[in-house]
Amino acid sequence: MTVKEILEVLSLKVLAGANLLDKQVTGGYASDMLSLVMAGAKAGNIWLTMQGHPNVAAVASLLNLAAVVVTESSPVDPLTLQRAEENGLPVLTTPLDTFSTAARMAALGIRGTRD
Repeated sequence: MTVKEILEVLSLKVLAGANLLDKQVTGGYASDMLSLVMAGAKAGNIWLTMQGHPNVAAVASLLNLAAVVVTESSPVDPLTLQRAEENGLPVLTTPLDTFSTAARMAALGIRGTRD
């Protein structure tokens, strides 16, 4: 499944990387702790978080994640979006909480890194 397919089904909004939505999603990871994401997320995962600071773009790019979904319409720093664009990273947002977003992704067949 691609980032674009997930975006369309879940009605996500694109904040950055609109031309990069054809990336294949290999699974998902949900956490607001960057150290846990660095230890647990895998290349191609879509990351669910409430964090919107620039380190999110750095970690996601380092791990070669497919996209970041910022939940609960949390604010995203403009520098985060700039870095995401520079590093080829889609950043999406949803008003849903992380649990609900993860549940909907699981219903689409997106699995966690330990499933």
